[in-house]
Amino acid sequence: VQLQASGGGLVQAGGSLRLSCAASGLTFSSYLMGWLRQPPGKEREFVAAIVRSGSTTTYADSVKGRFTISRDNAKNTVYLQMNSLKPEDTAVYYCGVYVTGSVYYKTSYGYWGQGTLVTVSS
Repeated sequence: VQLQASGGGLVQAGGSLRLSCAASGLTFSSYLMGWLRQPPGKEREFVAAIVRSGSTTTYADSVKGRFTISRDNAKNTVYLQMNSLKPEDTAVYYCGVYVTGSVYYKTSYGYWGQGTLVTVSS
């Protein structure tokens, strides 16, 4: 399984970025997918998750109303649209393949991409 995340960068507070994660080596449409992030010096934390069909999503309270997760099963890709970015959103963002347990826990994801760095300046 390979997950290739892209789209990170440096943005000013209030700006937007769209992250992408292209998956290979698995039947993408069979898996719930998630985005998690790891701020500098902190633990990896849940950001958003989306079910196999894309019909249901869930978000961390800290990003609700600002971030949108989506997926394109034909392209084996999951996206994270991030709007109204804040300096506290600065982190390495990872996409993950959910395998078991609660979607809100990092240990529930069995495969990870290499991450993409998002830096939000104030």
